[in-house]
Amino acid sequence: MTKADIARAVYERHGGISLQECQRVIDVIFATIKKQLLDGDRIHIVGFGTLEIVERQPRRGRNPATGASIDLPARRALVFRPARAIKSV
Repeated sequence: MTKADIARAVYERHGGISLQECQRVIDVIFATIKKQLLDGDRIHIVGFGTLEIVERQPRRGRNPATGASIDLPARRALVFRPARAIKSV
């Protein structure tokens, strides 16, 4: 599913605003979520799940092609934890 699909679903369900306005609303929602995540906040959407950015520690890895050990640097990763309602489906 793409942002355009989400906007079309909102447009078809709501009917009171144009498709372009729905696309702008979806863009604002995603921009807000992105900004909050980059600011270090957690996003909790009831019935859907939680999004947050976590710090991954540096670690030793292995090159699958050669088997040689390599050092992997620290990094930030996006983590999604689904709500129980989604897990049970």
